[in-house]
Amino acid sequence: MSAVSRITAALRLDAVGGSLLIGAAVLALVWANSPLADSYESLRSFTFGPAALHLNLSVEAWAADGLLAVFFFIVGNELKQELVHGELRDPRRAALPIAAAIGGVAIPALIFLAITATSGGEAMGGWGIPMATDIAFALAVLAVVGRHLPTPLRTFLLTLATVDDMVAVLVIAVAYTSGLNLAALALAALGLAVFGYLQNGSGRAVTRLRTRVPGWLLFAPLAVVIWALMHASGVHATIAGVAMGLLMHTRTRDGETSSPSHRAEEMLRPFSTGIALPVFALMAAGVSLSGAGGFWTSSITWGVLAGLLAGKFLGIFGVSWLTSRFTSAHLNPKIAWADIAGIGILAAIGFTVSLLIAELSYSTDAHITDAKGAILLASALACLLAAVILGRRSRHYHRLTQHHVDPRPAQTRK
Repeated sequence: MSAVSRITAALRLDAVGGSLLIGAAVLALVWANSPLADSYESLRSFTFGPAALHLNLSVEAWAADGLLAVFFFIVGNELKQELVHGELRDPRRAALPIAAAIGGVAIPALIFLAITATSGGEAMGGWGIPMATDIAFALAVLAVVGRHLPTPLRTFLLTLATVDDMVAVLVIAVAYTSGLNLAALALAALGLAVFGYLQNGSGRAVTRLRTRVPGWLLFAPLAVVIWALMHASGVHATIAGVAMGLLMHTRTRDGETSSPSHRAEEMLRPFSTGIALPVFALMAAGVSLSGAGGFWTSSITWGVLAGLLAGKFLGIFGVSWLTSRFTSAHLNPKIAWADIAGIGILAAIGFTVSLLIAELSYSTDAHITDAKGAILLASALACLLAAVILGRRSRHYHRLTQHHVDPRPAQTRK
């Protein structure tokens, strides 16, 4: 195996990607608070791109809206595979992470509003900050500390994080966006319809087109156009990535050795792991903590901390348990409620979308600094607590595997 093949194979591993992502985030935070902070800001704010297409964006924006869309495509593609072939085929199991996501969105927002009501005014405007889970960081931490955890647990996290990120992005579009370009949004929807038809249509014309035109030449230009239209609409452009991933064809056709879904993931995952996610983390995590003098007395600080750490846990674990208790939805027998408790803490990593909402919510530097500092602190604490809980659970499952013990509760075994 060549060196390039070995590197490519390594970049398909979640643990490798997680290490690169976390390392890039730490580097960004140190860089932004060092004597070289000006060079960091200069790099992040450097703009390039075609101004005529409204794509003259900063490096930070290209990383968050462009590169991250590739990662979200892979997430959507993976969810589609689970919906068609895997864990989420059973509606009773799919309902649980979706309910958890709804709880993990609503309860953090309510907690934030309750705490910031003492200050009133602009302070309450950041209610959307603790809603989103940073799926990239959460999956990275899970990969690093939970190598022996059951696969359905990753699917649970993937589903709930994707759903609550999509809800948070819709909140941005409705509550934090001054203008929505409906024409661009309609054209993006039309582009997605074309993408879905080319992927899944069975007519003679589309079959001939897929046969004669290489997949990358057929779909890559269309994907770029859809992304650009979604960006122009005012909706966070990563939604385009998720949508295209969910539209992928996951079954092998006649004459194919693998499905289009599998081929796309094989091609894009190394790029996402080795370039897209680390560059995104390097650009997003560099939050300057200077000027946070009133940090500990700010209701915004405590609203974000409580919303993320307490709200996410109560929303995800509590709503999941209540849903399984009073409906036909049920937890996968391979995982336990202690695992969901760890996921509830892990989901408190609110980074990308949370930082974006913080920028959109406040007009004063002090409020923005308080919100961003609280996001960083909550995310760091969530990483540490989740690493402890899920690390112990991972060792528990590893011991069971070594001793060939069935980890399922006795009543679920056949």
